[in-house]
Amino acid sequence: MKATNRLLVIAVIFVTCLITANIIAVKVIGLGPSIVVPAAIIVFPLSYIFGDILTEVYGYRWARRIIWLGFGCNLIFVFFAWLGGLMPPASFWGDQAAYRAILGYTSRLLLASVAGYLVGEFANSLVLARMKVLTRGRWLWTRTITSTIVGEGLDSVIFLTIAYIATPSFTPMLYIYHWTGKVLIEVLATPLTYLAVGYLKRKEGVDTYDDRTNFNPFSF
Repeated sequence: MKATNRLLVIAVIFVTCLITANIIAVKVIGLGPSIVVPAAIIVFPLSYIFGDILTEVYGYRWARRIIWLGFGCNLIFVFFAWLGGLMPPASFWGDQAAYRAILGYTSRLLLASVAGYLVGEFANSLVLARMKVLTRGRWLWTRTITSTIVGEGLDSVIFLTIAYIATPSFTPMLYIYHWTGKVLIEVLATPLTYLAVGYLKRKEGVDTYDDRTNFNPFSF
């Protein structure tokens, strides 16, 4: 199928959530005496929700394209943020250190973000697509939640290990808090996911089943 206006809107929101999450991930927030998580936990799960919608309605092929699109857009942002940090600040502008602290991605954080995103998103889309065929399109909630458990689990382990291990912000419980929070957001958003999927299937006249799809993430 060709790209439609609705598909483009979903793709734009997906990429926006991804880039926003990567910007605010540098801040670690405290939700209690011993509960600390990256601030990205409030927005990154939305990219998985929209990833579920993409795969459920349009299929793995379109989800794969948009996952790579998000990857490319994020690299563009990171490159120009890095370039902006290299440019000499004006003599009256005293926020260069703050700029570098927030937007000056270290190679470690960039690697963590890229690796976690690619593995997690592709795992999420793959699990949902395969489960849709196995369940013959029934029980959407089982597909969205299971795919999120797998995808977010892999993303959390990869991202947190690379980005935070051996730093003052790291604690083993970070994995649990991060993963549980993301899955909980997916569960709470399930009714909205049902509404969005139902609306798009009716309006687009499409309900894709990936029964003969090549799931290689590098196949274009």
